[in-house]
Formats: sequence, structure tokens, C-alpha cells
Amino acid sequence: MQAAEGGCRAGCSAASSTPFRTGSSCAGGQPSNRTRRAFAYWCRQLCFRRQFFLTSEFFAAFIDRLDLAGLRVADVGTGSGILALAAARAGASSVTAIDINPNAARAAHQNAQSNGFGDVLSGVCSHLMSGLAARPLFDVILSSPPSFSGEPLDLADRAWHSGADNRHIAELFEQTRERLHPRGRMYLLLSSDSDLAQIGALIARQSFQVRCVAARSIFFESFFLYELTRPNRNPHEAAS
Repeated sequence: MQAAEGGCRAGCSAASSTPFRTGSSCAGGQPSNRTRRAFAYWCRQLCFRRQFFLTSEFFAAFIDRLDLAGLRVADVGTGSGILALAAARAGASSVTAIDINPNAARAAHQNAQSNGFGDVLSGVCSHLMSGLAARPLFDVILSSPPSFSGEPLDLADRAWHSGADNRHIAELFEQTRERLHPRGRMYLLLSSDSDLAQIGALIARQSFQVRCVAARSIFFESFFLYELTRPNRNPHEAAS
């Protein structure tokens, strides 16, 4: 597990200011024929809360339908690394599992070792992607950011709260625009409890194109998976 510079100090149309459409128009997908092997994993204390297993299962099942063969993937806010493991299982050539919580980054690293992906998946302790080198760019960026604004009470609470006015989410989109390959894509999981209008405005500020690709409802909460891509992508832009 690596400690990146700047880390570990604590623990639809994008043209609109509210680009999210949360109805039944979300695109679905059929499960792939890929054999899904159950992961053996563990989570250190203060890694993340058990409620995240539901959203992680939903997100990981979506990743299983993707062909990530040969791609570089980043999982921002990895928790115990479930999404990063799913990306490795989907064929990614390298997966960087990032979390500001050192317990989470360490768990992701150890879970990669336990599941035979130690040569593909690395855990990095960093505040978002600020501690990573500017190159190489990522082909795919995954993230399930905190659902609520407001200052976290402790290290574990950073999994739930993203700072005043969702400032950490704003930084996430800025960094994604800088570190995403021109032909790359970001997959973002949001909750109906999130301030979708504000987050939509933050996304629009970075000029991403947005479409909803999956949705799921659990009791009184719904979850939405969005695909973000850069507009007017130039196929001649290099990845390095």
C-alpha cells in the first residue's frame, strides 16, 4: 500500500445546471457471460460502514458487464476495494485503489493480494487523486462519493460527508477532467439523498457529457449510475 504525496493528513445533458434524469430512462444492460467469482475480502476498522455493501454490490455488478481489458482504472474512495477488485476481474491491466483513509487503502491492497490481483491492483492513500502523478492518464475512473455535504466528524465519517458545499466532490470532477484519457469515461454512483442539483452544476462546470446507465431503489433511497465523458473528444490526443 502506497502513501501518496498530499494524502493521509486525515482521514442526461451536462449543458443544464441539473443534468440528472432519475426516472426509468436509465439505460440498462444484460449481465455478461463472464464467470463471477466471489471475492474473499476483509475490511479494517474505520474502513467504511456496512451500508455501503448494498451500493458496492450494485456498482460491482455493473462493472462486471464492462470490458476493461488492457485499460488503466482508478477507483476513487475505494473503501475496502470492492469496485477495484471488480475492475481487475473485468480485465483491467492496472487498477489504482485510492482512499484518504489509510485503513481503507491498506485493506484494498490486502484484498487484492488475497484474491490473486496483487500484480494488477495497488492501494494508495491520497486525498482524491491529488497525490498521484499527472501521467499516465486513466481510461476509466470509478467513484461512489459521499452522499451528504458538511464536515466529517472523524476519519470514517469522510465516507458519508464531502465537506461544506460538497467541495471535495467539486475537486473530484476537476481532477477527473485533468486525469481522464480524452476517450475515457467516468462512472459515478449517486444517491437520491445527494444534492443532485448542486452536483449537476459542478459536473456542468467541467463540461462533462452525462448519461444515466443504471438505477436501483432500496426502501426509501434510490441509487443512480452515471457515465461521464469529455465533450468533443479528439481521437488524436495521446494518453501519455
